[in-house]
Amino acid sequence: MPHPVDRRRFLASTVRIGAAALLTGCQVSTVSTRPPPLSTRPDSTYDYIVIGAGAGGAPLAANLAKLGHTVLVLESGGDDSGPADQVPLFHPQASEAPQLRWDFFVRHYADDHISRRDPKFRPEHGGVLYPRCSTLGGCTVHNALILLAPHPTDWERIAALTGDSSWRYTEMRAYFQRLERCGYVSPVPGNPSGHGFTGWLPVNLPGRALMHKLLFNLIVDTQLRDGIFLPAYRTLYPGGKLARLKSLLTDISQQWQLDPNDRRFLEAHREGLVLLPMTTAAGRRAGPREYLLEVARAHPERLTILTHRLVHRVLLDDARRAVGVEAWRGRHLYRAERDPSPAKEPEAVETFRARREIILAGGAFNTPQILMLSGIGPAEALRRHGIPVRVALPGVGRNLQDRYEISVVTEMRRDFTLLRDARFRPGDPPYRQWQRGRGLYTTNGVLLSFSRRSRPQLTEPDLFVFGMPGNFRGYYPGYAKDAVARKDLFSWIVLKAHTRNDAGTVRLHSADPRQPPQIDFHYFDEASDPDGEDLEAVIDGLEFVRTIVRAGRPHVHRELIPGPEIQGREALAAFVRANAWGHHAACSCRMGRNDDPLAVVDSRFRVRGVGNLRIVDASVFPHIPGFFIVSAVYMLAEKATDMIHADAVAGSPTGGESS
Repeated sequence: MPHPVDRRRFLASTVRIGAAALLTGCQVSTVSTRPPPLSTRPDSTYDYIVIGAGAGGAPLAANLAKLGHTVLVLESGGDDSGPADQVPLFHPQASEAPQLRWDFFVRHYADDHISRRDPKFRPEHGGVLYPRCSTLGGCTVHNALILLAPHPTDWERIAALTGDSSWRYTEMRAYFQRLERCGYVSPVPGNPSGHGFTGWLPVNLPGRALMHKLLFNLIVDTQLRDGIFLPAYRTLYPGGKLARLKSLLTDISQQWQLDPNDRRFLEAHREGLVLLPMTTAAGRRAGPREYLLEVARAHPERLTILTHRLVHRVLLDDARRAVGVEAWRGRHLYRAERDPSPAKEPEAVETFRARREIILAGGAFNTPQILMLSGIGPAEALRRHGIPVRVALPGVGRNLQDRYEISVVTEMRRDFTLLRDARFRPGDPPYRQWQRGRGLYTTNGVLLSFSRRSRPQLTEPDLFVFGMPGNFRGYYPGYAKDAVARKDLFSWIVLKAHTRNDAGTVRLHSADPRQPPQIDFHYFDEASDPDGEDLEAVIDGLEFVRTIVRAGRPHVHRELIPGPEIQGREALAAFVRANAWGHHAACSCRMGRNDDPLAVVDSRFRVRGVGNLRIVDASVFPHIPGFFIVSAVYMLAEKATDMIHADAVAGSPTGGESS
């Protein structure tokens, strides 16, 4: 076993490095990033090492182990689990659960004056809360469980950009089918829906009885029907009859017209009212965590999971091949904490070796951080922090993208009967129902959702609008408590997909792996959207929701956010600039051709200029796909499984293209 860090030697090395920095003028952290000599265990060599157990890493590791490879998963967090991450409706609580959360604070604007216009901005942290999850399963343990397949054009765009036809929609759809275990559509000959029924990921809708109860006035809450549902339906379908919707829900052969994951729906580029598939099984959250643990139990000789390992860097040999990983063992080492505290020292520093490859799956923030700490990235930035440049890749940490989201929050004239017994904690009546696999808590709280084109000439819908009881206006410390504090509020969330903004960056704060990177999204006016198309689309979504709200009177008492004083497109534009947020960060290590100077990986996920190193997470997308990114990341994991296994079987070299 690795020996613990000798504190005296650790402190002595800190003093030596600090003195050297003063003499040479290098900027380094006050905390040592060169602990004592590394130790290696006899059992520390594996075929593959996967760094990160989230949406990309967990399925990939499980798949490779099932194919017969030995795989080590290194996860910085633990394996804590409880009601917050098991009850679907508790997803806000899960994102603020102390045992699960990493609290990044990001900049929407470089300009501090503009940044402070956002009420969510926290000066003491220098940014806006961006919840991440540090545990097995990553952010799939606190997300809202929504699974929407990406649009066909998302894949066609990657195929065209890379020149690799294996990324075309028809090829990628097969991966969605492979991973899905659809529980709300019955298989029929020919499978016209294109759903999958045997995959590792269970996907379901709220129970039919509950869905009918919500939609068809089988509850006392007339304001839910007349104040929310019917106005939305009539706004979407002027002159449409409710009987038409009832027939779509009851006629199995026609339900595809409301199913956003049905192949026919996607290929017709449909917009309008949609059902909202969720990753649940028997009313409980289900996802990569459960799959990873299931495979580990079945194949303990092949799949090893080590938690509380903060990866410092990938180790490269003289030929610039990834041969190992340095990880710091210890709890709560990473300083993504809400309350600043002195940096904790690791219990031990360990190395692990890979016979074939190392796969980074840390996500859009942590993958570029690990690359740069390993000496792979923009040369100038690495030298600034005293990190030796092993492979100069200027695109690392560039091209960061996200959605834009904004809310309309309304106050109803009375509490929702639907929430009458809900206290949003274990032991209340809905929780006891949930324990039996029934009731409100088996849902994520979304009552209505629909897609829409902000401009008629668009091929795909670019706006996704969904509504839920509660007060949700973005992320800030304590938002989860505020969201359920009142039972007479309803929030409409407008999500803008296919954004044009690719100006975001991830940069190192220091060479200390415990220090989170600096994240700047450069929203709207600072972005790469000179015509303001993103902003105009978000405003269109707000105006559309306001049409629904106006049609819902007399059940809607008043609009709280943006508020009645915000009128006209100019005022709405100012409101959106100040209040928008996102939570699908991606694209910070983008894929591209070898002649693209900012491409970090090729179309086979291989890091350029480095052998035996790949990235399989949301950071590799050139453009952020679809509405909710998690489905696309799952599909990446399936595709990467095939590519990595094929290379292993063929004995192919695993090096990326030269930089």
